[in-house]
Amino acid sequence: MWIAVSLLLVANVINLGADLSAMGDSLTLLTGVRAGYYTFAFGIVCVVLEVFLSYRTYASVLKWTTLSLFAYLGVVAVAHVPWGHALQSLVVPEFHWNAAYATGFVAILGTTISPYLFFWQAAEEIEEERRTHAKPLCASPRRAGPELKEIRTDTLIGMAFSTIISVAIVFATAATLNAHGITNIESSAQAAEGLRPVAGDLAFALFAVGIIGTGLLAVPVLAGSAAYAITELFGLQGSLDAKPGKARFFYAVIAAATFAGASFDLLGINPIKALYWSAVVNGVLAVPLMALMMLIVRNPRAMGKLTLSNGQALLGWGATAVMAAATLVFFVSMAW
Repeated sequence: MWIAVSLLLVANVINLGADLSAMGDSLTLLTGVRAGYYTFAFGIVCVVLEVFLSYRTYASVLKWTTLSLFAYLGVVAVAHVPWGHALQSLVVPEFHWNAAYATGFVAILGTTISPYLFFWQAAEEIEEERRTHAKPLCASPRRAGPELKEIRTDTLIGMAFSTIISVAIVFATAATLNAHGITNIESSAQAAEGLRPVAGDLAFALFAVGIIGTGLLAVPVLAGSAAYAITELFGLQGSLDAKPGKARFFYAVIAAATFAGASFDLLGINPIKALYWSAVVNGVLAVPLMALMMLIVRNPRAMGKLTLSNGQALLGWGATAVMAAATLVFFVSMAW
């Protein structure tokens, strides 16, 4: 668990750095004013909001920023996507047996089944339990059916929307940047600027707004999941509902992770490559965490009467096997 949480922290800090840098670049594009402190300014704003706003208030504000994700659907609408070829490739993908393809495949899996989401969702379910003063489900199994159904519905809807947005981003960049030979992107600003002559000012503006909205959503989750994992590893209490004075270590981890990520901009680290490789790290890290999780949810000592059914366990181990196979191919191709 020490190794897993350490890798999680590294991946999250890299992710934070890439997201904050992208937000700073996008604000520069929208305002036309180049300012090196935009990245740190976004970091400070995110930390202040997480520490000093109550979770319920902050969540009620953040939920509206999810609307910015639909900007990517707007980009697709004006990007002249060859829909026949795109939809066919979505169902019947082309496979290339080389290191670049294997790495990209692991990265895509790492952004779909991201380890920090395991920690974040588990922690948020516990937070909700505390807020409603409810007993844990293992202590009151009669409540488990409706509760788990609600959690399942919430997860499926969230994953469906995130997948639609992801596919929209892939289609938009393939039909614009890649189709015009722009294949080496150094920053989100370069990506947005590359869209302007190809798809027009509207696509450019929507892409830039989408990056800022995505970042505002991602930073609290990345920093918060790292804080939950580390405080629990040390056996300490931490909560986004707690006052700063009662959860100092928890909020200190949030601030440290966020500012460590923001410092990437000063170090001149390429945010796009950092984001890509953090996705690869997430894909590799997901395998042992998924295996641990599957062992826990089948263990009556941990789950009481709420152990996972055989059918669901088969699906869970199947997903773990796919992730493991992809990771193995990745390492073999890199070594080869």
